[in-house]
Amino acid sequence: MIDRFKVTAHNSTRVEETALRETVRSIFTACGVSPKDADTATDVLVTADLRGIDSHGVSNSLRGYVQGFHDQELNPTPEWRVVRETPGTANIDSDAGLGIMVAPRAMEIAIDKASKVGVGTVTIHNSRHLGMISYHAMMALPHDMIGMTMSSCPVNVNPTFAAEPRLGTNPIAIAAPAGTEKPFVFDAAMSVVPANRLIWALRLDQDLMPGWVADDDGTPLMHPVPPPELGDDGIPQANILPLGSTHELGSHKGYGLMAMVDILSGILSGGGYGVKPGRPTFNHYVTAYNIEAFTEVTEYKQMMDEWLVMLKNTKPSPGHERVLYAGLKEAETLADRKSNGIPLHAEVLSWFDTACQKLGVENALQNRF
Repeated sequence: MIDRFKVTAHNSTRVEETALRETVRSIFTACGVSPKDADTATDVLVTADLRGIDSHGVSNSLRGYVQGFHDQELNPTPEWRVVRETPGTANIDSDAGLGIMVAPRAMEIAIDKASKVGVGTVTIHNSRHLGMISYHAMMALPHDMIGMTMSSCPVNVNPTFAAEPRLGTNPIAIAAPAGTEKPFVFDAAMSVVPANRLIWALRLDQDLMPGWVADDDGTPLMHPVPPPELGDDGIPQANILPLGSTHELGSHKGYGLMAMVDILSGILSGGGYGVKPGRPTFNHYVTAYNIEAFTEVTEYKQMMDEWLVMLKNTKPSPGHERVLYAGLKEAETLADRKSNGIPLHAEVLSWFDTACQKLGVENALQNRF
């Protein structure tokens, strides 16, 4: 995340991980979620905060989920089921359940299939928001597998040359284990910026970066602009641009990747795509690749370590201290926040106070770090 869109010591308070988990879990159960699913959902959100992916942690996502349960757009007790299956694949009807609760079960199925036939792929339709999608991909790491996750999202992104949204931000994540090095964990929207980042910009009173959004006629705005207001549904009222921003800078590549996610996560699952059925429906895709089915695990890990060290030791360009690879900064942030607490913006802490009071649950965050 760009530094000026991060919470800082000046606008946040650190809270203990245990207290945050306790409070978030209580909020989920007060909304009718089962204890098992509440534990899973809490772990997805808090893991995002621990890794520094604040845009997909408790600050933005949790309030949307609470509102979704209240509006009956989210099913707190989904009776998800496998509707089609082969030795290496499955398709799940999520029964309007949150992706953060159902997708981990889907990845468990994918991992089990990969252990038997080398690769396991599960598509999920009739679902809801997936949270930090790398969470589900990282589930494969302890099994000496590579995990991959995609999510076909409701629309808020303009295709290249378009004057209106037709695709979602459609993120892709891949998690690959290593030996002694931190795992490679890539997690990114295929739009130039995730929608939740616009919420952060509004909260922090920061202008949007050039090339993030288009004006009403679809022209990319290549200069800083104020953050958009949120609609009644809590969604930023903006036309986000594909990765690349303009055709000259490669937006057709981001557009193509978003289309690929719609195909594999949405159309292949039978659940539709961003425009149809539209919000609040999401469709997902998880895959586990069993390394042993392709190569010897020890040799793979040695080569991964060599490759990652090579990337880290690359000479940095002027003004930069070092070269990073995907997942390294997040692993470092996790170590810091495990020890020193998770920073939450003052507005977020205020929301917790109000939400806990309305739901009649104890707010363990009242005791700050």
